[in-house]
Amino acid sequence: MVLGRRWVLKHHFHGHPKPEDFELVEEELPALKDRQIRFHSLYLSVDPYMRPYTARMNPPFTMIGSSVAEVEESRHPDFKVGQTIVLMAGWMERGVVSPDTMGKDSPGKTLGGVMPAPDLGALSKSLLLGACGMPGNTAYFGLLEICKPKAGETVVVSGAAGAVGSLVGQIAKIKGCTVVGFAGTDDKCAWLRSIGFDHAFNYKKSDVAESLKTAAPKGVDCYFDNVGGEMSIAVLNAMNTRGRAAICGAISHYNEVGGYSKTTDILPLCIFKELMVEGFLVGRWAGPRWVEGIKAMAGWVAGGQIKVKETTVEGFAKMPQALMGLFTGENTGKMLVKA
Repeated sequence: MVLGRRWVLKHHFHGHPKPEDFELVEEELPALKDRQIRFHSLYLSVDPYMRPYTARMNPPFTMIGSSVAEVEESRHPDFKVGQTIVLMAGWMERGVVSPDTMGKDSPGKTLGGVMPAPDLGALSKSLLLGACGMPGNTAYFGLLEICKPKAGETVVVSGAAGAVGSLVGQIAKIKGCTVVGFAGTDDKCAWLRSIGFDHAFNYKKSDVAESLKTAAPKGVDCYFDNVGGEMSIAVLNAMNTRGRAAICGAISHYNEVGGYSKTTDILPLCIFKELMVEGFLVGRWAGPRWVEGIKAMAGWVAGGQIKVKETTVEGFAKMPQALMGLFTGENTGKMLVKA
C-alpha cells in the first residue's frame, strides 16, 4: 500500500488566503494502469496566479500548482523510474497521473501536463520552478517580446524583488538598459541593487512619481508590471511617447473582496502618449519556444549574468503557509516548498 498526501482547497478565498481554507488529505494511491506513472514531489511552487485562477473553479478540489518531481513507478514508455519531471498535478506530495491526458484543458496550456525536466547540469532542480521554469520564461518572453528594450533605454519593474521581477531587471541590464525597481522593504531594495538594478525604491516609504523624477529624469521607456494599482498609474504617467508596458500581474488587486474594486481611467493617457500596453499570459509561448526560454535563462544563470534568490519553506505540510506568505511579502525571489 502506497499513501499519498494532497492539499484540498475547501472553498473560495475571501480576502487573503487563510489556513482554514485548506485541508490536508491522506489517501491510498491506486495501482498503476497502463501509461500511468507515480511521482514524488521534490519541490512545489506557490505563485500569485493561484489566487485569481482558483476563483474560476468549483471547490473542493486539489489545490492547483506545479512541482518538480521524481518518477517512482512507471507503466508509461516515455517516463522511466528515477527520471525528473515537471508537472502541474497541484499540491500533491505523491500521486498517480496519466501523462497522455493530463492538462489538456489547462489554461495557458503550459500550465498543464507532464514534461521531462530539461537538463540543467550542475544547477539546482529547484530552478525548474523559478528562473529556469515558468517565472523565468515569463520574464524572458514578456520583456523581450513585448517591451522590446533597447540599449540605453530606461526600464521600470514593479514587484521587482519577486520571482519574475528580479529576473526582468537583470535581463534588462544584460540588454544595456538603466533599470529601476520598486519593492516593499529596504532589505529587498538593497538586494536589488546588489544584483545590478541601478535604482531600487521602497514604495512603502517613497512616492513613486517623485522617485521616478530622480531615477528616470528623461522618462520611462519600458514598464514591466507585476503589481497594478496606483503604482502603475504613476509609472505610466512618467512614460515617454510610444513607451511599451507589459502587464504581467496585478497582485495588489488579487485579495480584494468582490473583485477589482479600484478603477482608474488610463485610456486618455495611453492615447496622448501613444503607449503600447499589453497584457499577457506566458502560455502563448508554449511549444518549441518554451525550451528556448529555459535554455537562455539557464545559460545566463550558469554564467553568472543572472543571480537567483529563492525563499524555501521546508515541509509539504507548510504549503498554505508558503502561499499566504506571498501576499504579505515574506519572499525574496522565488517562493518554494521543499517536500
